Amino acid sequence: MSDRPILLFDGVCNLCDRSVQFVLDHDTEGVFQFASLQSEVGTAMMRRCVFRAEAIDSVVLVEDGQCHIRSEAAWRIATRLNAPWRWLSATRFVPRPVRDVVYDWVARNRYRWFGMREACRIPTSDVRARFLDAAELAPSEAPS
Repeated sequence: MSDRPILLFDGVCNLCDRSVQFVLDHDTEGVFQFASLQSEVGTAMMRRCVFRAEAIDSVVLVEDGQCHIRSEAAWRIATRLNAPWRWLSATRFVPRPVRDVVYDWVARNRYRWFGMREACRIPTSDVRARFLDAAELAPSEAPS
């Protein structure tokens, strides 16, 4: 598995899909790798993070061996994007409980507001290498 940060996302959520597309467009250095929470990789990573995929209404960022969720993940992602988007990382100065209340409100309503897909979208060939699949998992991380 790569040492690059891995962004786990809800693969059937339209807002989440748009967020991944946004990160792809504004991460010109190609820092992030991606996997949907519903994939084998996502399930294995969530187990590694001690989270159950179905219990998380959040993006999950796996970075430097640590797992970050909700607003913590969002501002950490922002720090790696091109300006002016990295300036959103200043939200870390807002107390986490306040950030998470707003994050949770959007997360609870995301399907109603933005809709959902029947299945995860297949990445285009130009970004396919940044999406992880089960073949890339270390044996200790592989789904059982």
